[in-house]
Amino acid sequence: MTTQAPATPGRWLPEPEALRLLATYDLPVIPHRLAASPDEAAAAAQELGFPVVLKIVSPDIIHKSDVGGVALNVPTPGDARTAFTRIRESAARHMPNAAVDGVVVARMAAPGTEVILGMLRDPQFGPAVMAGLGGVFVELLGDIAFRIHPLTDVDVADMIGEVKASKLLDGYRGADPGDIPALRDALLRVSALIDDLPEIAEMDLNPVKVLPPGQGLCVVDLRMRVRPVPQRWLPSRKDIPAVQRNA
Repeated sequence: MTTQAPATPGRWLPEPEALRLLATYDLPVIPHRLAASPDEAAAAAQELGFPVVLKIVSPDIIHKSDVGGVALNVPTPGDARTAFTRIRESAARHMPNAAVDGVVVARMAAPGTEVILGMLRDPQFGPAVMAGLGGVFVELLGDIAFRIHPLTDVDVADMIGEVKASKLLDGYRGADPGDIPALRDALLRVSALIDDLPEIAEMDLNPVKVLPPGQGLCVVDLRMRVRPVPQRWLPSRKDIPAVQRNA
């Protein structure tokens, strides 16, 4: 698995910028701050409350953990300073030419069921929205459902039911249930976001922590690739196919 951004059109949005974009659509994101120095990291951690997580911010590094770009459960300001330095040094060893903007300092997320939400664009059908089991199991198990954009409330309910691991949200074998209405709402908001912004070419919100019923959910990590589009209109299932006839 590569840790470097693929040579595809467009660019990967810096994580703080992508998180702000999600927040404008009322998609709940983890409280966070951008830090450009060890002292800024310590101050941000103190403000957010411990423990915190530190994650490297770089347009060239997609899989942060593969280059030692993540520090979890950081308990004190001094540890935040140390973690900042360690992350920068580790990234420099693995990818010496990568541009680094600093680190995101974020509050550690509350326990919850990890899911993935996202989208990709098919050249024929337009955006396809996905939902499934998140965290480290996405590539291993592939428990994901897709629907062509735009989503309806029926699509959203069907998507969640299609994912085998969705039983975890029902409180499978005594596990804590999840806020399924909040998950449905989040999928509809993702659909609205990509409808408004065809510049978004690819998006993975992973993990999204689904909290207990009535407590909502929280986007913990993400990646989002954007690129220029030649026109604002892009194909989707809203468009009625036309029959082309030879002249």
